[in-house]
Amino acid sequence: MEDYLKAVYRLREQGGSITTQRIAEELGVTGPSVTNMIKRLDELHLLEHTRYQGVVLTTAGEKIALEVIRHHRLLELYLAETLGYSWDEVHEEAERLEHHLSDEMEARIEATLGFPTHDPHGDPIPSAEGIVQPLAGATLDQLPIGAPARIERAVDRDPDRLRYLGELGLYPGAIVTLLELMPFEGPLRIQVGDKEHIIGRSLASAIYASVD
Repeated sequence: MEDYLKAVYRLREQGGSITTQRIAEELGVTGPSVTNMIKRLDELHLLEHTRYQGVVLTTAGEKIALEVIRHHRLLELYLAETLGYSWDEVHEEAERLEHHLSDEMEARIEATLGFPTHDPHGDPIPSAEGIVQPLAGATLDQLPIGAPARIERAVDRDPDRLRYLGELGLYPGAIVTLLELMPFEGPLRIQVGDKEHIIGRSLASAIYASVD
């Protein structure tokens, strides 16, 4: 149930109606499985399902989702900064551990990390009170051409794609400049540091940056 509530929250961050199909794709499960779980979560008043309009989290459902997301993002940062995991390795490990993190361990990890606000991918870490910093930035293809921008976050969780983005230097905090946007949904020419790269629209849509 926690995985479903977390998935609904993540899809809400992306915008648009949260349909059964989107939840199934997010979790890698079948449509009937999603339908059954949505019915159960609706009965438990953790989300509300309106036919043909999708689902929304209730206050109780959002509280649970935020707690799991907090565990996950703290674990990702702990794995990266303390145990030396790369940013393309932390997601799957955090998925295995997030449901078993005690309040005491959560507090110790947070203190050890210096009370961080963002995970290795730039996603905001919810506070213990359930407060989340607003998401910032626009995707690379939406940036003004020629204006240096600071990368805020990477929303892609595919290890291979994250590894490639890392090879290009597209980490949170890095400065990127959109040099050229090819027409007809073509690729982008960008500059990261003193190097230029060509990347496709799909990869560009996974990186959010803000103009300083």
